[in-house]
Amino acid sequence: MAGLSKIPSAGFQDNVKFRNLIINGDMSIAQRATSASVVNSSYVTCDRWVSFLGSLGAFTQSQSTDVPSGQGFAKSLKMDCTTAETSPAVSANCIIAQKFEGQNLQYLKKGTSSSESLTCSFWVKSNKTGTYICELYDVDNTRQISKSYTINSANTWEKKTLTFAGDTTGAFDNDNASSLQLQFWLGAGSNFTSGTLNTSWNSVTNANRVVGQVNLADSTSNEWYITGVQLEAGEVASDFEFLPFDVNLNRCLRYFEKIADGSEDADGVIGSGGYIYQTNVLGINYQWYPKRSTPSIYQTSGTSYFRFQRSGGTDDFNQVKLYIPNYLNGLMYSDDGISGSANTNGWVQINNASAYLGLSAEL
Repeated sequence: MAGLSKIPSAGFQDNVKFRNLIINGDMSIAQRATSASVVNSSYVTCDRWVSFLGSLGAFTQSQSTDVPSGQGFAKSLKMDCTTAETSPAVSANCIIAQKFEGQNLQYLKKGTSSSESLTCSFWVKSNKTGTYICELYDVDNTRQISKSYTINSANTWEKKTLTFAGDTTGAFDNDNASSLQLQFWLGAGSNFTSGTLNTSWNSVTNANRVVGQVNLADSTSNEWYITGVQLEAGEVASDFEFLPFDVNLNRCLRYFEKIADGSEDADGVIGSGGYIYQTNVLGINYQWYPKRSTPSIYQTSGTSYFRFQRSGGTDDFNQVKLYIPNYLNGLMYSDDGISGSANTNGWVQINNASAYLGLSAEL
């Protein structure tokens, strides 16, 4: 009928294709902290980016505002060497990586004759010029492939593009566990560098993984920045896929969710309320964002870090625990420092600027 608008076709929203396997490739989300010391096998600042550090000095990681000019980025991830190691142990390593669920990789058709190539593009900057290694590591089948890139000019943002051939061996598991990792190496010991760089898919031989890699830990003057990371099917890099901030955040919340941060709001309320459901046991209502799996509590705790405000007084307690019916929602509780009687209502809040509370379902 005249005057009625046309129903949009299936391609109406083709401008948002989620072609980028990377989540938070522009480093815009940092729920845990904007600066922290790197701890091995940990997520410390920018969401979805895990750090591995073994016997290779010490680093501070931060969410930086140093970005390539005119490219649309506002944040980058920065690694700053704070303790040098000029003679790495044979097993030393420093890696920044992102892990991917197998169920998100099925369209790559890995393990078949139609397996898709993957192209990784990113912006990188460092005062330490030379050869660096980027690696795809197949967790399910213990296979890997490495590509080198060169930082040519010190302290200059450079865009790099690397294409990894498809792998006709070993399918990814179709589940919510980690199947693939994209790994940016910043240093490695001889266990990983003494062979010949493996530039095609093969079973893992550690000596062939990181041949030629510079040692970013050889001076406390060394820094390394990265942003605009995109990993997509095919042999050509497309422009970085910018997503709205809320969409990017929601993708991160599947893996980690900040509940309260005393450094931002020392009186921040936790959840929708508290209820002493039996003597000396406090329940805390909180409806969390659906998680990849059953989450665990992520917190900094200490004496009287949290407070239950109730009729007739307050109860200070040190930490929060988790009671979980399933990965969609649940109940937090505390049984330390609670002295109110059963059937008492109130609300729970942060009581110390150092207190932090979150939920983690990271890979």
